[in-house]
Amino acid sequence: MPKTSPRAGVRQKNTELVARRAEALDPLDSVLPFDRRDFLAGLLTDDDVETLRHLAKEGIGDNSLRALASDLGYLEAWSLAATGQPLPWPAPEALLIKFVAHHLWDPSRRDLLSTHGMPEDVTAALKEEGLLRVDGPHAPSTVRRRLSSWSTLTKWRGLRGKFNAPGLQSAIKLAVRASARPRGRKSKKAVTADILAALLKACAGEKLVDLRDRALLITAFASGGRRRSEISALRVEQLVEEDPVPADPKASGGDTLPCLRIRLGRTKTTQADSDAFVLLVGRPVLALKDWLERAAITEGAVFRGIDRWGNLEKRALTPQAVNLILKRRVAEAGLDPQAFSAHGLRSGYLTETARRGIPLPEAMQQSQHRSVQQASNYYNDAERTLGQAARVIT
Repeated sequence: MPKTSPRAGVRQKNTELVARRAEALDPLDSVLPFDRRDFLAGLLTDDDVETLRHLAKEGIGDNSLRALASDLGYLEAWSLAATGQPLPWPAPEALLIKFVAHHLWDPSRRDLLSTHGMPEDVTAALKEEGLLRVDGPHAPSTVRRRLSSWSTLTKWRGLRGKFNAPGLQSAIKLAVRASARPRGRKSKKAVTADILAALLKACAGEKLVDLRDRALLITAFASGGRRRSEISALRVEQLVEEDPVPADPKASGGDTLPCLRIRLGRTKTTQADSDAFVLLVGRPVLALKDWLERAAITEGAVFRGIDRWGNLEKRALTPQAVNLILKRRVAEAGLDPQAFSAHGLRSGYLTETARRGIPLPEAMQQSQHRSVQQASNYYNDAERTLGQAARVIT
């Protein structure tokens, strides 16, 4: 009798059961897009769904909840493909080590030993689900993040896992060393001031969508390179009108520029009750106010969807939509959309401040980076390209 594959088992799930789980995820509609909820409902167990609902009630941040849901869906799909069973809670150490071995491995050994790394049937099953896009070992940061999510979800179930077991930690260190995969940046190229100018030119029209995209791009960049999740979640209530500021800070009197304060609330590096803020000064303020006035937005989400007929929607843009907007404008500017992502606005802001000689602490105050090391990487790159060390022979 032919053996039923894990993938076939997923397909045979009761339709009514999947529909019920999708309905149970409906309260998370502000976090998970509709199609994503349906997809996860086919992978998650009832206990998984209940855990996510509990986390939402506990007030966990939208970004954290979205990441946990995504990682949980991947872990369940991997477990089904690799073992034929849903994830056990808590997971035994052997399963955790198997996860590391499937995702971090030495490509040179794979040429000699076909069983090294992720088995071909597991790879095929994950690719068929649309959950796997790489053929080689995963980035160590991705593996660590998914293990961290696995650990967090285990704790929220009131259980203790083996995530700090010496055997697992040793396996991770050895696997990271063997995989030898250099860390890639979230955006291959930074959206520096010259690139931003080209993007703004691409949306220089007077249609509602042009006004929105112009305001979105210049606001995200000028406010310190805000993350796409922060831009999509930005609300009118976070904007505070400030007194105009001098156009030339070193000169007394003279021309002034409009100024807005953006209260950040909960972000990746700040808490909901934090008083952290950044400032918008000059042209970005005018672009943002122009958008809000033309769109007649006085409360709620600042950046919203616009349908094909040019009608404004009530719901805020998703973080993914922010990324797609940037890529579309990149293509319209005649650049390669594969080379840019929304994170390029963040790296581009720091790269630009480095080029202009703005002190790193001042730039970090606007970008709200916590890590000096991470922020200084962009500075180091800019200084090296502008410096003389690489120009000894030209």
